[in-house]
Amino acid sequence: MDTNALLAKAKDGFNTLDVSQKYVDAALKWLEVWLSDQMFSDYVHQIQYLIENERWNFLLDAFYQVIPFGTGGRRGLVGIGPNRINTWTIQASAQGHSQYLIKMFGEEAKNRGVVLTYDVRKYVQKGTYDDSAPNPVKDLDGRMLAIAAAEVYTANQIKVYLYDETRSTPQLSFTIRHLNAISGDMFSASHNLPTDNGKKVYDQYGGQLIPPDDQNLVDEVTQNVKEIKTLAYAKAKAQGLIEIIGAEADEAYYAAVCPVSLSAERNLKIVYSPLHGTGLTSVYPILKKLNFDVTLDPATSNLSGAFENVTFNIPNPEVVESFGHSLPFAREVDADLLISTDPDADRIGIMLKHNGDWRFLSGNEIGIILSQYAILKYKARGRLNPENVIIKTDVTTSLIQKIAAENDIRCIGDLLVGFKYIGDLMNKIEADNQIDHFMMGTEESHGYLMGNYARDKDAACAAIWLGEHAAELKGKNKTLLDDLAEIYARYGYCHNYLTEIRLLGAKGMEQILMIMNHLRDTRIDAFGDFSVRHKIDRRDGEPQPHLSPTDTSARNMLVYQLDNTPDTSSMRVTVRPSGTEPKIKMYFEVFGHPFKLEDIDAEKEKVVKLRETLEKNVMQYCYNLLNVDFPDRGFLLFWQLPLADKLKYFKIEDEITGLKRVSDDGERKEKLFKLLEFLGANPIQKIDKAFQEKYKAGILEYLKLT
Repeated sequence: MDTNALLAKAKDGFNTLDVSQKYVDAALKWLEVWLSDQMFSDYVHQIQYLIENERWNFLLDAFYQVIPFGTGGRRGLVGIGPNRINTWTIQASAQGHSQYLIKMFGEEAKNRGVVLTYDVRKYVQKGTYDDSAPNPVKDLDGRMLAIAAAEVYTANQIKVYLYDETRSTPQLSFTIRHLNAISGDMFSASHNLPTDNGKKVYDQYGGQLIPPDDQNLVDEVTQNVKEIKTLAYAKAKAQGLIEIIGAEADEAYYAAVCPVSLSAERNLKIVYSPLHGTGLTSVYPILKKLNFDVTLDPATSNLSGAFENVTFNIPNPEVVESFGHSLPFAREVDADLLISTDPDADRIGIMLKHNGDWRFLSGNEIGIILSQYAILKYKARGRLNPENVIIKTDVTTSLIQKIAAENDIRCIGDLLVGFKYIGDLMNKIEADNQIDHFMMGTEESHGYLMGNYARDKDAACAAIWLGEHAAELKGKNKTLLDDLAEIYARYGYCHNYLTEIRLLGAKGMEQILMIMNHLRDTRIDAFGDFSVRHKIDRRDGEPQPHLSPTDTSARNMLVYQLDNTPDTSSMRVTVRPSGTEPKIKMYFEVFGHPFKLEDIDAEKEKVVKLRETLEKNVMQYCYNLLNVDFPDRGFLLFWQLPLADKLKYFKIEDEITGLKRVSDDGERKEKLFKLLEFLGANPIQKIDKAFQEKYKAGILEYLKLT
């Protein structure tokens, strides 16, 4: 088929979809470019394959926009099209970034250069494209993206510092500062699925760009890139425009992180899981240098972008399922603490052994423990004073503010979501010569920073504090959970919970916008029995006017403060779209009253039940806006499943139970997993609780496949 015939077929296909015409028009515009411009000739066969196979939803999503810049930069599915991560989107970004840097800093940008770092990601998915034909995105990994970007920066005469192998995001942040570079890029998709990759952009201070600078960069990339300049990697290196860095920079990073330690206590056995990622180059060597008794989990300590030994293949330490393969080893070696980090090693998760059981701590709970630990250690060393400051984002637990106030120190706790806002505030504190008063930065999504060596979260420094604090507590026959219980008893149980409605594609974007517009424009007096006392729209806050469209986007957040019940001192719900993924996020906080330590289980039960009821009321309100009849059992499905997959599960549930009529065990099992393949890795774990609620047995037990 020639280009016109392909476009005509695509147009007819797109018009069968339930999406706005503007998305169809935009997708057709970009499809024409990619089918006709010589620059994209290597992609044409695969695009034709998708059109001929009538993959309309997939094609529309891949072509209706240029992949946007969110709270963490650009990240998303690897693939073909402007709304995918590929060599073109990365090189176009690098060209725009080069132009931005030269406009901002002139020759200084060229001389100081950029640092490029990458993690383990590699695109190995099969079945999406024509696997029998050449494909420019096949096996595309972080190093290849970094080299593609380096060829653009150097063509613009900007020096590049490139790490010799994978390194962590926080080490990139440190290295920019260490080398006095003008900027840096991290090629990673953080804790996303293996199908994703991306690029995070950092400024000269080692932090991610904030408004209006991020908007200026976006405008440069999307409006002013007329030509992508490239200089072959070998030539750039021969000309001295690329410098490979490695061991010396590693040692400088280690030397910067290790001094955050506040205790010499090490009587603790730690198992560490990097979840196949770069923590092998940061967290692990740093813990070893500080003489912690730390053992690598053998199942998850190989570098791998497939994340093959992580449940659901989602390498996210924020979810307890990510510990599924490392926990058996921790039990086997009788460890006290199990630490894991995401692929770029900026987020940390922990499980701890408590009274013989293994318990998971949320990001907010870790932040609470670390805040209290810092205060106690600063006080013991005579360093605690009213100028000390803990910085957190607005959606991070308000218990930290209460702890800070009780100890007569500052807590700046109303920042917009994104660690970049913490880093920016650190820059201002440093400019005022007050950085010595900085204690820590914390966000609910398992991100923490101590020390002045970086401007992004670092799992390594958090691992140090958690390890030594747990060791000290072990000496008193206590655990981190005992410490947390005592904090809750003193201040009240503050229960924080995050969930989401994941809505994919262009249609999903429309739905997310519709929900946010409705919530913003509609007076809601109550969610069920929970009366709304006050609604805060962060778009109404200072500065006015907003600094940029990216500033407006970052402020797209609504906070509902609710009337208290007899069992609460405060309740709130925060709703915002994700800046990096196609979902609307909901943060629930229910704060109880102080209590006697022996009553902790009863207090927690009361508060958790309130949150569960509130969660269902708020989410059902939003589902009603989508004309979705969502059963209560749906709240038992894996919370990160897209809404479409949750609804599809309920549609096929009768087909699942009908498999009882298949007499052959092998055939029954084969048909079951064929039915569930849309759920991806570990499908039964994602749905089994909802099935069990109705049928009083798990799927495998019900179908006699155990």
